[in-house]
Amino acid sequence: MKIKTADFVVSNTNVEKCPQDKIPEYAFIGRSNVGKSSLINMLMERKDLAKTSGKPGKTQLINHFKINNEWFLVDLPGYGYAQVSKTKRKKFQGYITDYFKKREQLVCAFVLVDSRHDPQKIDLEFMQFLGENQIPFGIVFTKVDKLPSSKLNKQITSYKRKVLEYWESLPVNFLTSSSNKHGREELLNFIDSVNKDVADDFNQK
Repeated sequence: MKIKTADFVVSNTNVEKCPQDKIPEYAFIGRSNVGKSSLINMLMERKDLAKTSGKPGKTQLINHFKINNEWFLVDLPGYGYAQVSKTKRKKFQGYITDYFKKREQLVCAFVLVDSRHDPQKIDLEFMQFLGENQIPFGIVFTKVDKLPSSKLNKQITSYKRKVLEYWESLPVNFLTSSSNKHGREELLNFIDSVNKDVADDFNQK
């Protein structure tokens, strides 16, 4: 997939105010320090489409970007270790939950996990939430350039083994690096293939 246009549309905290366009939507979410904004900018080949920050928890809204006038990329607030108040964090979880439960245009969520770390309880619980609500999702391993290949392979294998304790089969998964664009083509090609698979469903809406 070639990215021709990537345009910011709207930010809000109310799923009812999300764009009404009948096109496929892909949500990106993960722990606050997983490198989500950098990954989004790498995928879109833009330096500042998603706002990056050295301080975790920068994204605090549901952010919609229209890509190639064909699909939406949604940048969601991180969960977990954001340095924000408990009141704000609770509010985040409320509208994130609403988004996933109510957003009809959503065809796939990408759960980002740092490839350097062992499986985190909060990530596994969030995947469980998606499964319970029948929301298709994939796992995106970030920062794969930070580990030597032998260590990376061992880490990914261990992670997949842990996921299989909860799931009968592995969700689709990708190895990515914002620094060297590793995994960019694979992830965009997957989105392209899903867009084609769901095209008839959206044309009927």
